[in-house]
Amino acid sequence: MQQLLQQAQKMQQDLARAQEELARTEVEGQAGGGLVKATVTGSGELRGLVIDPKAVDPEDTETLADLVVAAVQAANENAQQLQQEKLGPLAQGLGGMPGMPF
Repeated sequence: MQQLLQQAQKMQQDLARAQEELARTEVEGQAGGGLVKATVTGSGELRGLVIDPKAVDPEDTETLADLVVAAVQAANENAQQLQQEKLGPLAQGLGGMPGMPF
């Protein structure tokens, strides 16, 4: 039983380390052929937004807004994929342990 608890504790520590790494890792998403680029952390925090001047039309701000939303969504999808790669195996390992929140 003690060995099982130690194994669970190690897995929790590994999971915490992976979550910290995700919070530091940045991924990008883009829209409009790269006219709008969004950068988020692996945990989904928006860190940056770059808008090419070619995407800015004062008469059509709706398209620009759509491009921004699409770029942020793409970046978040990339962040979720990174989360799955980093946390998936750890979360699966903890899933069968009693008292684990997975």
